[in-house]
Amino acid sequence: MIFRILFVVILFGTPGFSQIKDPDSILEKVKKEFEKIEDYQVDVKIKVDVDFLKMPEREATIFYKKPDKFHIDSENFALLPKSGLNSSPLGFLNYDYKAYYIREDTINGSITSVIKVIPLEVSADVILSTLWVDTQRNIILKVESTRKPQGTFFIDFEYLKTKKGFWLPSSMIFSFTVDRSLYPGKLNKDKESESGKAEKETGYVYLTYSNYKVNIGLSDEIFEDKDAKK
Repeated sequence: MIFRILFVVILFGTPGFSQIKDPDSILEKVKKEFEKIEDYQVDVKIKVDVDFLKMPEREATIFYKKPDKFHIDSENFALLPKSGLNSSPLGFLNYDYKAYYIREDTINGSITSVIKVIPLEVSADVILSTLWVDTQRNIILKVESTRKPQGTFFIDFEYLKTKKGFWLPSSMIFSFTVDRSLYPGKLNKDKESESGKAEKETGYVYLTYSNYKVNIGLSDEIFEDKDAKK
């Protein structure tokens, strides 16, 4: 925690990092916008692109219920962290944090506010997140997050407006680093480094969402751990 505070003081306490916009106000609007959604169900197609790990495209159904219930109806998909499939912005903001406005940026024609979020809780699995927020629609268009133990990953969003007027992801690209040593049976020996150390490669997961059903009164039973009952 001390090192995080020092990092903040050194990086953001210097000239050029003035708080032009209020980052807390921006993030509160994002949270309030998403909190209008009580629950949703959506179909998703999942395509994995990792050089040495061949996986077929998969389909799944994702269920979300306020405030933090999340369930994916598909085969076990351990390669992608659960935080990557859950498109709720609250997953990046559900702890005490300090937010810093960095700059303005443009993504696909949309003007965004770039905000760094640093957790103040020692127990938080997030070390640092950078969010690109569309302040017109109060949605997050891009995320760079460093977590324990996964490391750093990136998420790029595109959105659609549902029939009930909610902005929810239509597609998402999730990029992350994969340690090939974790998949010894899949290793391509010709691509190992000369030093004999396992290579790390960038993997991509492409998600396409369709058939949103929002605020339909999902039952809590959907989110219960069925294995625990056996």
